[in-house]
Amino acid sequence: MSKKIAVGIDVGTYHVKVVVAEAAVNGRDTPKIIGTGFSESKGIRHGYIIHRGETTKSILQALRQAEKSSGIKIQEAYTSVGGIGLSSATSVGSTAISRADSEVTGLDIEKAMEASRLEIPQGLLLNRKIVHSVPLQYKIDGRTVVGHNPIGQKGSKLEVKVLYILCLEQHLNELVSAIEDAGVEVTDVVVSPLAASLVTLNKAQKIAGVVLANIGAETVSIVVFENNIPISLEVFPLGGTDITHDIALGLRIDLEEAESVKRGNHRSDYSRKKLDEIIVARLTDIFELIENHLKRIGRNGLLPAGICITGGTSRIATIQDLAKASLNLPSRIASMHFGGNIKDLNDSVWSVAYGLTIVGLTDEEKPLGIDFMSKTKKKAWAWIKQFLP
Repeated sequence: MSKKIAVGIDVGTYHVKVVVAEAAVNGRDTPKIIGTGFSESKGIRHGYIIHRGETTKSILQALRQAEKSSGIKIQEAYTSVGGIGLSSATSVGSTAISRADSEVTGLDIEKAMEASRLEIPQGLLLNRKIVHSVPLQYKIDGRTVVGHNPIGQKGSKLEVKVLYILCLEQHLNELVSAIEDAGVEVTDVVVSPLAASLVTLNKAQKIAGVVLANIGAETVSIVVFENNIPISLEVFPLGGTDITHDIALGLRIDLEEAESVKRGNHRSDYSRKKLDEIIVARLTDIFELIENHLKRIGRNGLLPAGICITGGTSRIATIQDLAKASLNLPSRIASMHFGGNIKDLNDSVWSVAYGLTIVGLTDEEKPLGIDFMSKTKKKAWAWIKQFLP
């Protein structure tokens, strides 16, 4: 039997990560990681590609490492998209149920979804493309459908509320082009917070209500789950680099030393109290942004599974306690269990790339209840490639 393999490529602002994973023999256990690649990102700022040639070189370097460690020639892969170009919008659409016996069919759902897309304000779609669509709620004749599946139920009108996750069109095109310039075909794109959620959150947390916060170098991305589906996504333009800059200014040291101090390599000639004040001030800003977003969607203090923190900045020692105090929610640092014999993977660094392989290895049509482009009837890239140079 041929092995079922999937590859995930996470092109971040500071690093490119590649994971090669093999499906478990029984199809149920965690996929086995058989190879990884890692390189410094070049030509990227705030998640945007500003010099495609340099970015492609970084991708090639990580790919070669992954190919060498896995013994596999990588020809296609799943990739993540992140950065401040991500946004989301919620819309409602409805349609008359078409069958004579008033029974809801898949065609009715498609029509209602299409109607909801038409209701998205044109300003939100300016220069943006829909990457994922997530049905949040169905109603039949004004009554909420229990169980989130209206097919087979009867009525005269079907209504659907949908979360659309959007990405800047140019950013998406540049990302796909940079990877394909490296000789790898992009099978599908998954937004980074959702890819990370596949390996950092469990089903119980997603059902109860939880916010996953990825605090990266230059952005903070959050995704809120409830009833096992994502209900909101947001990205803020600040991150760990801002803390490093604050430390450099506050302690009057260079950036390299400030980064080392931030990671816990404290020297006795620095005031510990002043360092803590600098770090806490910036982290407080981050958690205020998260709290304000939760207030806007009516979930502040109302997520039983609390906040799960990932990303490079999650290594700061006091971050868990500060998140708990700032948000009035249970708080924990993300942890994962990798399949295979790879022991040196850092959870916060590899979660997105590993999550991408799980998307590739699942047989579900809609992982997480989300429309992924290659999992739908219209295969991936028919609409993307028409925009590529």
